[in-house]
Amino acid sequence: MNPPSLPPIRDVIQRHGLSASKALGQNFLLDEQLLARIAAVPGDLAGQRVLEVGPGPGGLTRALLRAGARVTAIEMDRRCLPALAELGDAFPGQLTVIEGDALKLDHGALMDGEPFHVLSNLPYNVGTALFVKWLGGENWPPQWNSLTLMFQREVADRIVAAAGDDAYGRLAVLAQWRAEARLAMKVHRSAFTPPPKVMSAIVHVTPSAMPEGVSARMLERLTEAAFGQRRKMLRQSLKGVPGALEALAALGIDETRRAETVSVAEFVSLARALS
Repeated sequence: MNPPSLPPIRDVIQRHGLSASKALGQNFLLDEQLLARIAAVPGDLAGQRVLEVGPGPGGLTRALLRAGARVTAIEMDRRCLPALAELGDAFPGQLTVIEGDALKLDHGALMDGEPFHVLSNLPYNVGTALFVKWLGGENWPPQWNSLTLMFQREVADRIVAAAGDDAYGRLAVLAQWRAEARLAMKVHRSAFTPPPKVMSAIVHVTPSAMPEGVSARMLERLTEAAFGQRRKMLRQSLKGVPGALEALAALGIDETRRAETVSVAEFVSLARALS
């Protein structure tokens, strides 16, 4: 069955009197070819459950629905709800819209315990916090099968960076210690309305095997301490973590090194020793 023909997103925005809210970190994407490419990043979505955060007027949402996905969209800007309701009418049974704050909701419960993909042009002001939420917790593999997320380019670079890179930090370790993270696509600022001041990029993350004997909470605590004072030597930045300095010595990691030189594998070894 052919998907329904829809008016251009620009027309939908004008008809509903929508404008991107700076307070909500919104930037609307209007290029439907680009949106279709983003929806294709995780592979075939026909019949798959997809979680979208901050759909706004529904640009990416319509690309996901056209791909055959069953979409649950969380939107806290009620101005956008009528436009999303129209999309729901055009794709009967495929779209569920929940008004609320994605940071406060239990995403696994919203998806009825089923596996799901996350695809989102994340609002800039909550993107990193949501990313850390999806990557956290002791239960692994997670309920989500993949994360396909739009970030500011500098945040995307931090997620995929390797030890020693300028961008390497806590986000890289949290994203890479039990998952694969790659830069899927760069997105020019001109693709957005209004154009943000910075370039953007799509990051694609898939879960991999979790190293044995490692507490996720301990790894989070270590990276928080180490990169919270990233210019200091490990013996200074980690002295508040009980047993950390002894573990460094036992593992042969020089305590005069700085956090940005410590590889993901070394952080995992350190967390295992302290777990």
